[in-house]
Amino acid sequence: MKMSEQKEITIQNYLEYIQSKKLMGSKCKKCNALYVPPRKLCTECNSTELEWIEMSGKGKIAAFSCIGVGTTFMVNKGYSMKKPYCFSVIKLNEGPMVSGQLIGVDESKPETILIGTPVGVSFIETELKGGETRIDLGFKPI
Repeated sequence: MKMSEQKEITIQNYLEYIQSKKLMGSKCKKCNALYVPPRKLCTECNSTELEWIEMSGKGKIAAFSCIGVGTTFMVNKGYSMKKPYCFSVIKLNEGPMVSGQLIGVDESKPETILIGTPVGVSFIETELKGGETRIDLGFKPI
């Protein structure tokens, strides 16, 4: 884990870090509690003294769901009832849980996806209309 330059702790800045392919969280300077996505207020000790910290991006699958009827964005990426995608909750090695798309698995056979499988962060790039690239948080088995 690495400390990062001190931008204000906001969801907008968290999303900007993801666009830079960094998984960031916040760490309480008083009790060392970690949060991903970041928080401005520590729920453990009520401190407002938090700072950015870069997470390793490694963890284990805590929960997942394979989805066949998705959002317009996911449908536009080609997902459907015949080609589902998996959404997951990952317990990071540092402790916090974070959600993201699970890739590198057989979404059509969810019984082959096991809770506790080690995963690593994988930033998913999608070309948007107008040539922009969107980067989303994903995880894949390692």
